[in-house]
Amino acid sequence: MWALVFRTLKFRRTGFIATFLAMFLGAAIVMGCGGLLETGIRMAAPPQRLAAAPVVVTGQQKHGGTALSERNRIDPGLVDTVRSVPGVRQAVADVSFPATVLTGGKPVAGSSGSAGHNWDSAQLTPYALKQGAAPARNGEVVLDSGLASRSGASVGSNVELAAHGTTQKYVVTGIVDRKAGGSADPAVFFSGAEALRLAATDGKIDSIGVLAAPGTSAAALGKAVEAEVGDGVTVLTGERRGLAELPGTLASQQTVTILASIFGSWAILIVMFGVASTLGLSLQQRQHEMALLRAIGTTSRQVRRMILGETAVLSVLATALAVLPGRYLGELLYGQLTGHGVVSDAVAFREGWIPVAVGAVAAVAAALGATLFAGRRAARTKPVAALAESATQTRWFTVPRLLLALFFFANGILLSIVTATVMEDGPSLASTAGPASVLFAIGLALLAPGITKGIVTVLRLPVRLLTGLSGELALHNAATRNVRMAGAVAPIILLIGIATGTLYMQSTEDSVSARSYAKNVLADYVVDSSAGGFGPGFVEQVRGVPGVAGASELVSSDGKVEKNGGSDIALRGVSGADADKTLAVGPVAGSLDGLQGNTVALSDKQAQKFGVRVGDTLPVRLGDGTRTDPKVVALFPDNPKQQYLLLPSAVLAPHTTAGLPEQILVRAVADADRGALQEKLDRLAAGRPGAEVAGRATLTSQNNQIQQILVSANYTIVAMIVGYAAITVINALVAVTRQRNREFGLQRLTGATRGQVIGMLSVEGGLVAVIGTVLGTVAAATTIVPYSLVKNGTPMPEGSIGIYLAIIGGALALIFGATLVPSWRGMRTPPIETVTKPA
Repeated sequence: MWALVFRTLKFRRTGFIATFLAMFLGAAIVMGCGGLLETGIRMAAPPQRLAAAPVVVTGQQKHGGTALSERNRIDPGLVDTVRSVPGVRQAVADVSFPATVLTGGKPVAGSSGSAGHNWDSAQLTPYALKQGAAPARNGEVVLDSGLASRSGASVGSNVELAAHGTTQKYVVTGIVDRKAGGSADPAVFFSGAEALRLAATDGKIDSIGVLAAPGTSAAALGKAVEAEVGDGVTVLTGERRGLAELPGTLASQQTVTILASIFGSWAILIVMFGVASTLGLSLQQRQHEMALLRAIGTTSRQVRRMILGETAVLSVLATALAVLPGRYLGELLYGQLTGHGVVSDAVAFREGWIPVAVGAVAAVAAALGATLFAGRRAARTKPVAALAESATQTRWFTVPRLLLALFFFANGILLSIVTATVMEDGPSLASTAGPASVLFAIGLALLAPGITKGIVTVLRLPVRLLTGLSGELALHNAATRNVRMAGAVAPIILLIGIATGTLYMQSTEDSVSARSYAKNVLADYVVDSSAGGFGPGFVEQVRGVPGVAGASELVSSDGKVEKNGGSDIALRGVSGADADKTLAVGPVAGSLDGLQGNTVALSDKQAQKFGVRVGDTLPVRLGDGTRTDPKVVALFPDNPKQQYLLLPSAVLAPHTTAGLPEQILVRAVADADRGALQEKLDRLAAGRPGAEVAGRATLTSQNNQIQQILVSANYTIVAMIVGYAAITVINALVAVTRQRNREFGLQRLTGATRGQVIGMLSVEGGLVAVIGTVLGTVAAATTIVPYSLVKNGTPMPEGSIGIYLAIIGGALALIFGATLVPSWRGMRTPPIETVTKPA
């Protein structure tokens, strides 16, 4: 039997290429998505500055299962506790904060992202003292050699530094170099007391680097330290130590894992469908061969074994070859996420054996399932009936196919209903809306033969009137070979359904977000800081500029309301007196003037949701994990697309990693001279290192950039899946067309010209395009309609009609390219040779 398997593979190489490609590419896609999921779960971040410490103790970055968006600092008293643990040679406190080197009052080139640290932590870093000595007291610093070179500083010289909203001159006592292989941002080292003062963290530290005593393993030391420090802190070892240097990174873990899970599940479904449809089509084309085998005495069992053997060989080869491309594909997807700020590029991509196994199992299971499903009838049919059936191929309906189609329909419709009626507007909305079109498209594809026959019947009269003889021949073929045409229609449905649903879902999200943000922000200018933020008093200076109607600090963070089941929510820190002049938060109850101290303002709809009113307290968990119970002082009109709580910036900022407001929103007087006001603001900003004034357009652009963070990753994954569907389309159409070469030869021998045959194929391609477009659009509607209803209150999506036309145009190009090109090439062979050539 195996000899027959390998002989069949050898002499039917062309026919098996399509099946091999479907398995190979499908396995690679699933492996890539699996690698992305594993990366999100593991969150491996090799340490950079703390590389010398085998164990790192830091603040717990989760609370109640939710990742914190800001750094959770720890008590310095833990240093002594850790130092007393057996096996600890040394415990070193680490403090980090933004510190910018200035020349002429401006940040030096390359100092963006530079950070200040306490000198004791230098022994944990990839730095070694090159010149001079350590900073012994306040007013002294050590610079890394890169910053020293760019600022012209040397040992003994003075250097100007901006840190925590203030500017001060320091004496350079030393210069450090990065050790070979070390990696870290530009660094400035202060004395311990000065670092704590500039960090302004009420004496708290960021983390503790633990150095092991000789003979103590990192694993044993980590367990011993963990047992001693208790709750509220996290002990990191191995490749997760770098998370201590990346506050808020765990908040992106959920984004990565959800994204990978959603698209990974899509990929598995589509790959299984693609492999099954390609293999099923290949087996349909071999019906005559199977019939002949049965006619010469081959048993059903032998036919099934032969088909399974062929599939097994192809599956093993395809999945084995897909391992390396699958890893590259996963790295490409992850590069999109890191490149657009979804997750830090310090988090390493990881792909172990599990994603590889899942990808292999998905491809092999799809292939074997299709073999058992499609090959069973060929193996069981009586020889004479099989020969007759192979000539017409009109039977397609089976109870299992109907039940499977109903299963996909039911789940697709259920997801649509859940999206429209249960889901709230938020990041998880796409997780139910997106898969609906995929499931519904697969259900339509399974019933495509019957649906195709019905649509062809409806189109019969107009096609006859418009296309004449070519249309008559095409209609005859479509009626008698509806199974064959359905094989071409099915992948088109999937292609159009996924592409249309996903792209319009994204365009709707972008449009609604931009419109909502523009409505919410009243400011005409924004003053940004690239040097660690603005210190107290600067907002008053901005407010005092002639022509300024109002100015408010803006601090952005994320937290959680711990009432009525809890709810994650955005937090905004503002200057209460002018908050309603820069944001659309005009109070409907209470007064924003009272937004001072431990207070909060929220929308009227949120107040109803949380069961509070003016004068009540609202339990809130801030971004660094701190629990507070601010008093509600005002309610403002609800904007369902911009949900946040307002707190005083002076209260919220200390609980962020930056520690200071990094933006000031400015509203101009209605009749102000905008040019003159811009100049005044520019002059004021020039006196603040790293400050820059931008207009309202920049505010909108910044919001668009935030909204676009996931767009490129979404488009990359969707393009990958749509590309796979496109390859499935090409495989199906080319295979169907090549199978018909003898039919074309017979037509030409009976008097048809090459142009007439091409005309017939063009009409058939048009029918495939119309049917695929109609059904694909229906499938896409199961995603678009409920998503648009939730997002915009209307079933119609936002976005240009050009998106839809481009998708249809791409599908047409695939249909006619994969049909007419191989047909034209095949008809270059004399018809008599085509007819007499063995199948």
